[in-house]
Amino acid sequence: MNEHAMDAPYRPAALDNGQQGLIGKGVDRYEGPLKVSGAAPYAVEGAPDGTLYAHIVGATIGAGKVLSIDTKAAEATPGVVKVIVEHPDFPSSGGSSREPMSDWTDAIDHFGQPIALIVAESLEIARDAALSVAVTYERREGRFDPAKQPPVVDHKIGFLPNIVKGDVDAAIEAAEVRFDQSYTTPPHFPAALEPHATTAWWEGGDLIVRASLQVLNGARETIANQLGLDPARVRILAPYVGGGFGGKTGVGPETILAAVAAHEIGRPVKIALPRRQTAALVHHRGDTVQRIRIGCDADGHIAALAHDSVTSQKPGRNFLEPVHFGTIPLYAGEHRRFTTALTVVDLPSSGAVRAPGEAVGTFAVECAMDELAEQLGLDPIELRRRNEPETDPTSGKPFSTRLMLQCYEEGARRFGWDRRNPVPGQNRQGEWLIGHGMAAALRGNFTVNSEARVTLTAEGRAVIETDMTDIGTGTYTVLAQVAGEMLGLPVSAIDVRLGDSDLPVSAGSGGSFGAGSSGSAVALACEDILAELARRMNAAPEELTLKDGVVSAGGRSSPIADLVRGKPIAAHGKTGPGQVSRRTSQASHGAQFAEVAVNAVTGEIRVRRLIGVFDVGRVLNEKTARNQMVGGMIWGIGYALSEDAVVDTRTGQFVNPDFGEYHVAVHADAPAVECHFIEQVDDQANPVGAKAVGELGISGAGAAVANAVYNATGVRVRDFPITLDKLLPGLPPV
Repeated sequence: MNEHAMDAPYRPAALDNGQQGLIGKGVDRYEGPLKVSGAAPYAVEGAPDGTLYAHIVGATIGAGKVLSIDTKAAEATPGVVKVIVEHPDFPSSGGSSREPMSDWTDAIDHFGQPIALIVAESLEIARDAALSVAVTYERREGRFDPAKQPPVVDHKIGFLPNIVKGDVDAAIEAAEVRFDQSYTTPPHFPAALEPHATTAWWEGGDLIVRASLQVLNGARETIANQLGLDPARVRILAPYVGGGFGGKTGVGPETILAAVAAHEIGRPVKIALPRRQTAALVHHRGDTVQRIRIGCDADGHIAALAHDSVTSQKPGRNFLEPVHFGTIPLYAGEHRRFTTALTVVDLPSSGAVRAPGEAVGTFAVECAMDELAEQLGLDPIELRRRNEPETDPTSGKPFSTRLMLQCYEEGARRFGWDRRNPVPGQNRQGEWLIGHGMAAALRGNFTVNSEARVTLTAEGRAVIETDMTDIGTGTYTVLAQVAGEMLGLPVSAIDVRLGDSDLPVSAGSGGSFGAGSSGSAVALACEDILAELARRMNAAPEELTLKDGVVSAGGRSSPIADLVRGKPIAAHGKTGPGQVSRRTSQASHGAQFAEVAVNAVTGEIRVRRLIGVFDVGRVLNEKTARNQMVGGMIWGIGYALSEDAVVDTRTGQFVNPDFGEYHVAVHADAPAVECHFIEQVDDQANPVGAKAVGELGISGAGAAVANAVYNATGVRVRDFPITLDKLLPGLPPV
């Protein structure tokens, strides 16, 4: 095994000597033909013969307990095979301790909580029978309104601790210029196109699940723990996942219940959550209240910065939205305070949704910087330039790479920022008010333990194997490019096998660390293969040139297939964090620019232009990277203007849990979004020199739109999303 922890910069980067010309190119998706033809199997497809369908019965109260469940009518429905209402008597094995099944209890702590399962010969029968289940409850007063719950400061949950450096209060009090405003964001759904779904069956004593999951190794451990199994008896298949956005990073009740039902009945069982159930059974992004305080001198140099937030979570969960995650390294200032308090609620769990922390934290801090710039009479970019830190302003660590200033400069040039009128409400085109805004973008970068196996076959093809998932991000394609670049093979000569928990353990898809971590594992495995090919060529690895399936060194050439000599060459690569990961501050950076038109009569907002320039280290695939960035930027439009998961504070029920009422940005809402990269290989990030991409695009995008709306209208909305009712009263006369 070629194992490399990032204890030092990886120089030269693993891909620097490749000759195939694949890296950075917009190579078409490896699995694209399968997806567009409908042949790619998702979680509810390709099930064994005899598969049954199940539907979860959810609680219709938000707080209390179940007194009785009458299932006689459901059981009598033709085609119903079984109704499960009791805790299943599931056998333990291998000495594992039995954990309570997820969310399966008589006590009700959120609306929609699973209380029964209907298993039938068809989905229609299961859903119809579920309507006949009669439940009697004992209600209790629920904590459904986060605003009415007392904030808990010393909560001890979440991965991001509070940070206090210096004396913020005193520094703000002594500052020439002081800024103090609060901003709010609502709950958000991770509304992936593919439903959360599982098909489960048993082969002997082994559980097989075809599930829509982002991180297979962690899911395997969770499933085994929930069911009292040895993890070796659990196999997860997730070759194709139709989006996740963080909502599929954990194991939901549909997976556990499908496994239990399949075990009790002795037939495969599949569950696909309807869209309206997804709101109750899949975590959402928590609501936030954020207070930004800044103290600076008259020239805009920040002395003190405070980002204090409150967000909600249900009891018994350890996740807390890391609201200030992106603020910590963003701007200079000696005195610093970053805190997040907790409000305890009886609502479905909040959890990690695309760019946890940065997606909503940038709304507050980037709108605050826009407001402060106006207060100082400075251009918003100039204010940011004056507060660009040379090292991480909180930890003091050096940046691995940071091209934020270049992103500002290039974005401003492409956008035409110098033609912006800084006075709000002055740019009119008929009854439309035109505005321009910008914001910084930042997403922390991580390297996560990841493994991959690469095999050169007797025919000279390369086979890549890892349990890494592709959730629409282009993993198949990027890993094929890495192997092809290093081994001198076209993508057509590479087979990629993903999404099987029996394959080498990867980082999984989440946190924007997938491509850098799994790609590095593939590259390290290829390095071992190169060493073996060099030995067979009687040359040093650095003397080799590999291109189009031919190896050359010292004036000699040989087809790769001839060097393999009929016996496959296999290698295993593993990468992970190390000392350099801890010694440096690592992030991807960017600048977002928006132009909006606001109708002075109706308040309608149209985003006309959205341009982003980003620093993401090495770009592995220009097309898939741009796809990720543009998707995030469009999501930022939705966050700014429409996405709002509304809770009925009388019942604890989300009142808009489907796409009919939860309004994501669609084609008509999005202009021709532009994304550009400023590329600099980051050899301190990982062996392939790539940094976070997937979640960077949403960071700052909403704030750029919000700042543009203010520039257009002079109406500053701090309670997101910006809806008509918040704009109309303040619009200038036509």
